[in-house]
Amino acid sequence: MAKRRKLYEGKAKVIFEGPEPGTVVQYFKDDATAFNNKKKGTITGKGVLNNRISEYLMLCLQDIGIPTHFVRRLNMREQLVREVEIIPVEVVIRNIVAGSLAKRFDMPEGTPLPRSIVEYYYKSDELDDPMISEEHITAFGWATPPELDEIMSMSLRINDYLSGLFLGIGIRLVDFKLEFGRLWDEDQMHIVLADEISPDNCRLWDVKTSEKMDKDRFRRDLGDVEEAYQEVARRLGILPESGPGDMPGPDTLQ
Repeated sequence: MAKRRKLYEGKAKVIFEGPEPGTVVQYFKDDATAFNNKKKGTITGKGVLNNRISEYLMLCLQDIGIPTHFVRRLNMREQLVREVEIIPVEVVIRNIVAGSLAKRFDMPEGTPLPRSIVEYYYKSDELDDPMISEEHITAFGWATPPELDEIMSMSLRINDYLSGLFLGIGIRLVDFKLEFGRLWDEDQMHIVLADEISPDNCRLWDVKTSEKMDKDRFRRDLGDVEEAYQEVARRLGILPESGPGDMPGPDTLQ
């Protein structure tokens, strides 16, 4: 395997120099973290499943006109994506009370929200991803007001589409996190959906049982984490025929 230069390593993915100008390669790891990297572990086959799930969902969103950084899946653990300037803001869309929202307002998990709530968090592990407002985002220059309007509009469209898609396979989309980036095309700049969409950054509950089918199983030591990820892929119709499997990590040049 040809050696490639590693550009960045995060908690769940490694970013490598791409084979084509303006592209990078995302390598999906099995590493699992929670509580801003305070809890660490491994979910066997997670990288393979997240690669397939994110590919499927990104392509579905492209079909309805959502611009994304996704180009194509390369193999079991890697996908080719366009190189973008990541906006350091995590967008969280909440449909049902869960997680930090339940703790913050002392509300029981599972309480339906009167409407979807959009929250913003500053993307910084060192600061534990603090919650921020639109004023912070625009005042500190992380995004302009027009960019933020576009991000909000795209986030709500994505939520509407994914909520219906998951509901159709018996899964409730409780909440999820999105990241966006700036894609430069000569002198033109476009806001595009970046990162991934998978059980790592979505809360997914079975419609009938409210069984958790996402990384909360790891966060809360509920067990059967690998099985939950596999079940999401199975319901989406994309579980690899050979199972989640594995492949060695790529050779790299630092």
